[in-house]
Amino acid sequence: MAGLAFACAASVAVAQTTPADPAPQTPAVVQTQPAPAAPETVVEAAPTHPLSGQCSVPTSEIAAPAPLPTLVSRLEKNLPLRILAIGSSSTWGVGATSNRKNYPSQLEGMLERVLKDIPIEMINRGVSGETAGTTADRLRMEAALIKPDLVLWQVGTNDAVQRVSVESFERTVGKTVAVLKRKKIDVVLVGLQYTPKFARDEHYFAIREALKRVAVEQNVIYVRRYQAMEFIAKTKASIRMMADDDFHLNDLGYQCMAEHIAQAVTANLFVRRRKPAS
Repeated sequence: MAGLAFACAASVAVAQTTPADPAPQTPAVVQTQPAPAAPETVVEAAPTHPLSGQCSVPTSEIAAPAPLPTLVSRLEKNLPLRILAIGSSSTWGVGATSNRKNYPSQLEGMLERVLKDIPIEMINRGVSGETAGTTADRLRMEAALIKPDLVLWQVGTNDAVQRVSVESFERTVGKTVAVLKRKKIDVVLVGLQYTPKFARDEHYFAIREALKRVAVEQNVIYVRRYQAMEFIAKTKASIRMMADDDFHLNDLGYQCMAEHIAQAVTANLFVRRRKPAS
């Protein structure tokens, strides 16, 4: 009843305020509206792997953007991924308490959590002490046999320590990356180890810069491992990342290495594109 009374009162109010003979009105000008623009292409970035508090660094310290066309293609088709991790002792996991704690093993779990239903096979081919030249020969053979979709090449530390010439190093890495790209294999270059004992070493710095140049020239992801770990060492001094030899990583150090690579890879995946409506 109250609702009905309110409705009646509202009707009366409208009737009282409505003129009996409204004055003629000028016809409204009908304006032609422009046709709505076609919707823009929307690109959704793949979810990125979050960084833990212990391993957190500014994203600009980790890697610059670069395409991963083979991974994107396979993810769009929900196909499994085969990843080859190759390099020296940091890939094999010297300093880790077990094989499960090396960076490739930890990285595999991280990528599986982010990419969810996509099966991932991680193959570790790290060999301690190798320089780029030795790994490059092995990499060509491994790539032919394994046929990976992605190669994670941790490289440069031993070349710097063993005083391999910058020109030779840069030429070897550049040619090898070019070969892999021609075979439709995505490449991520994982940079040199951070250690205070080489913080002022000019050759160490020169090898780092050479690796960066290769990444730019070949348009591949370069994980700035040195810068990221240096940031942690200087801002989180209470957190120990190094093994007892103060050169290789411990379990937590490898966790951070894996997190940084996972973040670099997932941040560069654009796996969903919605085409404009026709």
